[in-house]
Amino acid sequence: MSTTHGSPGNEKLLKRRPRASSLHRIETDKGHHLTGPFMVQTPLGSNTPESCDSPVSSDSFRMAKQKGGFVADLFSARWVVNPVSSFKLLMIPVLLYINWELLAPYIAPQLSNPVAPFLLISYRIPDSSPDDPRYAKGYLDLAFLAFHIVFYSFVRQFVTIVICHPIARYFGIKKGAKLDRFGEQGYALLYFAVMGAWGYRIMGQLPTWWYRTEYFWIDYPHWQMKPELKRYFLMHASYWCQQLIVLLLGLEKPRKDYNELIIHHFVTLWLIGWGYLINLTLIGHAIYMSMDIPDAFLAFSKLLNYMGWHRLKVGSLAVFLVAWTYFRHWLNLVILRSIWFEFDLIDESNRVWAPETGAWLVWWMKYQIVFPISLLQLLNLFWYYLILRIVIRSLRDVEVTDVRSDDEDGDDDDDDTEDTKED
Repeated sequence: MSTTHGSPGNEKLLKRRPRASSLHRIETDKGHHLTGPFMVQTPLGSNTPESCDSPVSSDSFRMAKQKGGFVADLFSARWVVNPVSSFKLLMIPVLLYINWELLAPYIAPQLSNPVAPFLLISYRIPDSSPDDPRYAKGYLDLAFLAFHIVFYSFVRQFVTIVICHPIARYFGIKKGAKLDRFGEQGYALLYFAVMGAWGYRIMGQLPTWWYRTEYFWIDYPHWQMKPELKRYFLMHASYWCQQLIVLLLGLEKPRKDYNELIIHHFVTLWLIGWGYLINLTLIGHAIYMSMDIPDAFLAFSKLLNYMGWHRLKVGSLAVFLVAWTYFRHWLNLVILRSIWFEFDLIDESNRVWAPETGAWLVWWMKYQIVFPISLLQLLNLFWYYLILRIVIRSLRDVEVTDVRSDDEDGDDDDDDTEDTKED
C-alpha cells in the first residue's frame, strides 16, 4: 500500500517547492539544469540522509533483479538507464563480430562481416587513396547509430556510478540526489572535453580551420568525408539521441526546465541529422565544436560548486563565461553571417535539388539552415542571461537559500517509502 499524495506532509512539500514561473524563481531553482548546481550547497559532510530519486544511482543495478530482468528492460526501454542491461545488449554485436572474424575465414572467406556496420563506419569510397580514405553516407549508418546509443547508455551510467559517486563521497557529498547530480556533471565533463578536443583535432585537418567560413560553401557538396569526421558526426548523433530518449520516455525524474531541454535536444538533432543528410558536414562540425568546448567548462564549474571549492569555482566561472561568450555567441553569429552572406559561394551548378549528386541546397534552403541555428542562439541568449546572474552572484558571494535541498530529501523519503510498502 503506497502513501497518499494528498497527505498534509506532501502538500507542505509542494508548497515549499518553487515553480520556474519567473526569472527569479528560475535563478533560485535547484531543479534547473543550469542555475541549480550553482546554488549554495548543503555543507559537505553534513548529516543528511543518503537518499536517492534517480535511476542513475545504484538503484540501476537493483533493477536488473526485478522480475523479467534483461528481457523486461528491453521491452520497457529501461536498458537506457540500467547499466547491467545496456552492457548485455552492447555485448551481443561485439561477440557476434568476434565470432565471425574467428570462424568466417574457414567457413565463408569471401563474405564481409555483417555485424561490422554496428561497430565500424561503413561506405568507404573504393577509389579514395588508402593513405587518405574517404567515406560516403548510407542506411547502414543507422546501425552504427543504434549501437552507440546503447554504448552511451552504458558509459553514462558506468561513469556516474562507478567513477563519480566514489569521488563525490571522498569530498563529503552524502545525499543521494546530490550524488546523482555530481555524477551527471562528471559524465558531461568527460563527454564534452573529449568531443571538444576531438573536434578541434578534426578541424585542424579541414579547410575550415579556425572558422574560415567561406569553405563551408566552396566545393559543396561535401559528401566525401574523412573517416574521423564521419565517426565524429555519428557519435554526436548517438549521444543526443540517447539523451532525448531518456527525457521523452521519462526514464529519469524530469527537471524543472524539462521543456527547455526538450527544445535544445530537438534542435541539436535537427542540425545533426539535416546537416548530415544534405552534406553540410563542414559547417555542422564547426557548430558542434563551438557547443562542446564551453559545455566542458560549464560542467567543471558545476563540479567545483558541488565540492565546495567556491574560490576556484569563481575563477572557473570567469573562464567559462569567456569561453561561452566566444564560442556560443560570437562564433555562432559568425556562422549565421556566413549562411546569410556567403551561401552564394556554392557553385551555381550545385544550387539545385539533386540528391543523386549530393546537392540539396536550392535557394530556400538558406532559410531552413538559418532558422534552427537562430533558434539555438535565442535559447543560448536566455541561458547567457542566467549565466551572467550566476557569475555576479558568485563574485558578490551572496548566499542564496537552498530552496530545494529539503524537498529533495522529502521526495526521496516518500519514494523510498512507497517502494518499500509496495514490495
